[in-house]
Amino acid sequence: MQWTRKDLLSIYDLSAEEITCILDTAEKFKEVSERRVKKVPALRGMTVVNFFVEPSTRTRVSFELAEQRLSADVVNMQAQASSLLKGETLLDTVKNIEALQVDLVVMRHSAPGAQNFIADHLKCGVVNAGDGAHEHPTQALLDLFTIREKKGSFKGLNVTILGDILHSRVARSNIWGLLKLGANVTLAGPSTLVPREFESIGCRVCHHLDEAIKDADVVNLLRIQHERQTVGFFPSTGEYAAWFGIKGSTMAKMKDDVLIMHPGPINRDVELASEVADGSNSVILEQVTNGLAVRMAVLFLIAGVRK
Repeated sequence: MQWTRKDLLSIYDLSAEEITCILDTAEKFKEVSERRVKKVPALRGMTVVNFFVEPSTRTRVSFELAEQRLSADVVNMQAQASSLLKGETLLDTVKNIEALQVDLVVMRHSAPGAQNFIADHLKCGVVNAGDGAHEHPTQALLDLFTIREKKGSFKGLNVTILGDILHSRVARSNIWGLLKLGANVTLAGPSTLVPREFESIGCRVCHHLDEAIKDADVVNLLRIQHERQTVGFFPSTGEYAAWFGIKGSTMAKMKDDVLIMHPGPINRDVELASEVADGSNSVILEQVTNGLAVRMAVLFLIAGVRK
């Protein structure tokens, strides 16, 4: 299909065909990353600004490397070094960035919907690198890419997302993508972090680990986000690990070929034990590798609309 969107703001907005278009394009860019010379001129002459108002390590580095491998000119900005600290509005800041004739803005922000707001006011392309507890589309896309690479198809696949669903933008983006592509989605964790309201969008919700993992083809574990929790949603991390952590003994209850995924950073011995994180079923580092290809694909497609 022909990609026509100037922005990538959410998975919710995308059709199954658009998601597949990104995944197919990412396949080609993964081949680029496996070459001796890992650069292509696809974005030569274009300028990309990475504007991270919320801290990030993996996502920011992955985007920056993707831009460099596409031969773009790259500028990195952080809120601590911007005029936001002087009282300038977010819109004024990004309008000034656009006035410098940039082509794409990759932005992370703690406020849900911030990227949608600025995209409505900018002619340049906007890529959502995470907005509060709303969405993280490129993380979901790299998760989908990894699942498709390992399992071939989403139809009838049982995917369990386990952990802090309530505060997770990764979970929301994954849910929309998986449902649109035909997977069965189970959400699991403490009842305080996995409310039954998620059943209304087509997910199965359960609060017992054994039930959640029994028939799972994929288990995607989410980090316990202490920074987003203003009240105690469970008594302690030790108790969470005891009831919902994935250990070697837990693996014995799952399918032999189950995929273990995690968007990072991992709280080892909380969400999962080291023996599982580093075990043969884990594709966590492959997710990181695939994230580079997916972000190259997203930038390439959106830049194509700009040309």
